[in-house]
Amino acid sequence: MTRLKTEAFRLSVLAAGVAGVLGVAAGQAFAQQQQVPQGWFKACAKQEDVDICNVQNIIAASTGQIVTGISMLEIKGKVNRKIIQITVPSGRLIPPGIGIQVDGGKPQKLDYVLCFPDRCIAETALSDQIVGSFKKGTELTLSSVNSQNQANPVKVSLSGFTGAFDGPPLKQSDIEDRQKKLQEFVAKNNQDFAKKLKEEQDKAKAAN
Repeated sequence: MTRLKTEAFRLSVLAAGVAGVLGVAAGQAFAQQQQVPQGWFKACAKQEDVDICNVQNIIAASTGQIVTGISMLEIKGKVNRKIIQITVPSGRLIPPGIGIQVDGGKPQKLDYVLCFPDRCIAETALSDQIVGSFKKGTELTLSSVNSQNQANPVKVSLSGFTGAFDGPPLKQSDIEDRQKKLQEFVAKNNQDFAKKLKEEQDKAKAAN
């Protein structure tokens, strides 16, 4: 691997790490439960010898497990790069990559560059054309193929993207507040599920 490719790979790993830190924690499986979109927002942080700004939207299930994550990253410092990363749960077929489509436009394929035990990440250069299509569009469709060879399309609203992309980054306190609200939502959902499960168990015991 050439030095340039090694550096690009290292930055991909760093960017993926920052995406996780600045967003919500990724889960371990594709969740079928109610989806909880976080909306578009920008967060910036320093990671080793580069500064990274990330315009992102993370969709989680009601359990807190990740469904899809979109990150538009601008890396400045020792190396300057602009990339778009799409994160999906693990258990994906690698050759199809991830399809990205704005409204009824032509789909674009993103190849996977990294896979962790809990998620896989596809990546490509972030062009002005991609940014422009997001700003003009209303809905984004992201498609990956699971291990059963079934397509898993996820639709993401582009409402609020332009404001997040062109506006200032969130303060750390605002990011922590977003995470806290999601954690509270997940905790309440788990409590409701446990309550319903106990009620069903009690009914089963009474029937016997």
